[in-house]
Amino acid sequence: MIRVYNLTYTYEKGRSPAVKGLNLEIDEGEYIAIIGPNGCGKTTLIRHFNALLIPSVGEVQVAELNTRDSKSLLEIRRRVGMAFQNADNQIVGMSVEEDVAFGPGNLGLPAAEVRRRVDQALEMVGLTGLQTHSPHTLSGGQKQLLALAGLLAMEPKIIVLDEPTASLDPEGKKKVLTLLKTLNLQGIGIIHVTHSMEEAALASRILVMNQGEVVADGSPGDILRRVEWLKSLGLAPPQITELMWQLQQRGEDVGTSIFTVDAAVEEISNLLERLKSARKA
Repeated sequence: MIRVYNLTYTYEKGRSPAVKGLNLEIDEGEYIAIIGPNGCGKTTLIRHFNALLIPSVGEVQVAELNTRDSKSLLEIRRRVGMAFQNADNQIVGMSVEEDVAFGPGNLGLPAAEVRRRVDQALEMVGLTGLQTHSPHTLSGGQKQLLALAGLLAMEPKIIVLDEPTASLDPEGKKKVLTLLKTLNLQGIGIIHVTHSMEEAALASRILVMNQGEVVADGSPGDILRRVEWLKSLGLAPPQITELMWQLQQRGEDVGTSIFTVDAAVEEISNLLERLKSARKA
């Protein structure tokens, strides 16, 4: 779905590139998390996916459409929706339903089709019943869901998110993350930039960036168990994974590719049983 060839991007002449020499392929329907320290190029990279930025060197293709081709921009942005950290920056309507209708309405679709898409998108994000509400009356989590509804009404193939939960309370985060997982199960690709390793663990593939380059690409099990390496980049591994790592450093026979409380409880329970049996012996 997305192919990146030798991508280099420099914001100002004479400055170091924000990203340099990147080569990357993203398949349709993948759930990818992108992590890395501040200033490593995460946001610069994803802004190339729907042609908000055009490469200084190299190319980016979306379903064979080149982002350098101005005639392809509308179709690229229909296929790849972008959600930012501050949902207020994406809300343009005076009411919830007006905001969701903005995108499909600008596609020139019949009114009945716009209505169908609005109702369907609001149902998918759980905002049905709030159609006539003013967006400014919504909570932070609801605003982020509204921004996602606006993207869903465009029927994208991929949704790209730049730290969408950073300013949300735990309940708002849970709703957004649950929705992302549901959308991915329905075949929509998710590309999620996050500083939370717990959120990254929900993906099926993680890209780690540092100093404008992708320095690791693998499954959560491959990436998040590298506790010392992640810390060297200034990243905080999932607390549960670090607990397992610390137990392993003490010589205990436990796995390190563990990210959930339930899995950790099971692993520690098994460890205690083994220790108990060893003492009896």
